[in-house]
Amino acid sequence: MQRKQQAVEGNRISNWMMFLLAAACGLIVANLYYAQTLVGPIHVALGLSSTTAGFIVTLTQIGYVVGLLFIVPISDIIENRRLMVVSLIITVCALLVAAFAPNATLFLTASLFIGVGSVVAQILVPYATYLASEEQRGRVVGNVMSGLLLGIMFARPLASFITSIWGWQAIFIMSAIVLTLLTILLSRALPERKPVPTVSYSKLILSLGTLFKQTPALRRRALYQACLFGAFSLFWTVVPLRLADDFGMSQQGIALFALVGVGGAIAAPIAGRLADKGWSKGLTGLAMVIAALSFLVIYIFQSHSTAALILLFISAITLDMAVSGNLVLGQRVIYSLGSEARGRLNGLFMSIFFIGGAIGSSLGGWSYALGGWNFSALIGVILPVLALLYYFTEKETGGDVRKKQNG
Repeated sequence: MQRKQQAVEGNRISNWMMFLLAAACGLIVANLYYAQTLVGPIHVALGLSSTTAGFIVTLTQIGYVVGLLFIVPISDIIENRRLMVVSLIITVCALLVAAFAPNATLFLTASLFIGVGSVVAQILVPYATYLASEEQRGRVVGNVMSGLLLGIMFARPLASFITSIWGWQAIFIMSAIVLTLLTILLSRALPERKPVPTVSYSKLILSLGTLFKQTPALRRRALYQACLFGAFSLFWTVVPLRLADDFGMSQQGIALFALVGVGGAIAAPIAGRLADKGWSKGLTGLAMVIAALSFLVIYIFQSHSTAALILLFISAITLDMAVSGNLVLGQRVIYSLGSEARGRLNGLFMSIFFIGGAIGSSLGGWSYALGGWNFSALIGVILPVLALLYYFTEKETGGDVRKKQNG
């Protein structure tokens, strides 16, 4: 009890609690990405055709969007810690079923529930803002999101390395063990957060449409991030193909390349701190420009030379920095719109830009098959440019939401 009080003493979140929430987000959200580099061995082991193998990742993503829309909003009406524990138990069970599934149907069903349960990460992020004071909110969001982004970036290479040693089932078993320990820790360490329910669950879900219509800042920020995350997803869908086809890299080499993206996570806490100083609008435009330039450089230089490979490495870092930084800026704005609907706002924001990511992945596979790296990189340039064109229509600084509310 004393530690729980220390975590929020003086309405300021402690460093140890910030670290716990960041680590938890990373460990949980990684479950969405483990299977991305394991589609090959999994579909062979389960007897899936090449056409249906895509469902291994797609069903996890669908489950995540379902959770964002129908589970995350519940955090606005019931005690958050209990909701997180129940969702994590579902995730652990689904991971174990996936690891020991004797057939494709059971594995794919488990994949769906892995996605549903993993939305705990998106309950933890707004939960962290409840523990934080107003002046440190951007920094808290940035630090917690750094943990989440590191989880995303480490998941793919980690899954590849573990699979090369013990087989693909091992990563699911290991994650189940880690999440079990994490569930116990969170149930003991997190302070209670019990919102006062003002509406029923059915009205809560129906209110999502109203929130979307009546909150222009939400629509704008979600569409910004959807374009950038779409470019991010396109890049990480096609870059393994380019590395293998044009540079002859093995799976282990591609896994090592995936580690490069980890460097981009440094942008999240920096963006959070600068957002606290009122720099949100300028940094948003900068993120879009960096994302577009990241693709433009690798579109122009398409040779198979060492220089082209180095540029690919650099672009991976700068693109990840742009996407992670803009994500924190967007969430900083979203969490300033009102505490009573923070769970629903976050669920809408995340689901919209996650759909953008799914579209980006689909565009990546389609464009690479149709026109190779040249066509894929061109689409990668276009997506952040579309966001930038929309950005130029913004009349009010996204970070000044409180001024609008007060004025």
